[in-house]
Amino acid sequence: MEIDLRKYLQQNHNQLTWKKRINITYEIILALYYIHKEKAIHRDLHSGNILYSQSNDYWYISDLGFCGPADKSSTSIYGNLPYIAPEVIVGREYTFASDIYSIAILMWEISSGQPPFINYEHGNDIVMNIINGIRPKIVPGTPLEYKNLMKECWDADPLKRPDAYALAIKVNELNLYYQNMTDDELFKSEMDNLEMNKVEENYTSCRLFTSKIHNFGNLPEPRNATEGISV
Repeated sequence: MEIDLRKYLQQNHNQLTWKKRINITYEIILALYYIHKEKAIHRDLHSGNILYSQSNDYWYISDLGFCGPADKSSTSIYGNLPYIAPEVIVGREYTFASDIYSIAILMWEISSGQPPFINYEHGNDIVMNIINGIRPKIVPGTPLEYKNLMKECWDADPLKRPDAYALAIKVNELNLYYQNMTDDELFKSEMDNLEMNKVEENYTSCRLFTSKIHNFGNLPEPRNATEGISV
């Protein structure tokens, strides 16, 4: 039996430890690394097509219909809006770095238990926030290393984002650190973080959270927001 990441978080987030969250993140990034290793770009990563195989106990990436060679051009913007990289929104080609941006949003979703930009009703508001560097507010209790990697991955400049290989190595190091913590260390860490990361199960209709073709007009160049501004 399989379940997507969105439903998995709805059902389990308040019981998830950071040890488990980081392990999930690592498996997703590793799956993306293997896609990129084949010189392919996914182009439509979101929590609806990240699947967990309950029988085999592992995470993988599905919906490879728009996945293709890195040199494959695209004449339209297709994707799930909150996960689309700012440079793609303003009309540039999808790249490996565009997938990495989507990974950052998935990392945030795993940390928060909520879909990104859940309080926005209109796509245009999300578009302007993304290109102006506004990102989802980082959840209190997020481990510093995880937070820093997430911020690197959603940088407005694609060249400043790590590639999938470098990201997999860094998250694996963090994963191993948590796997090797003593029971006492884990208990203290997880109790603190579970309390700070408890969320209400309050989800909108998810009208925005589906993949479709988008047509945006002339937009300004993407930029990073002033430090501390986030939503």
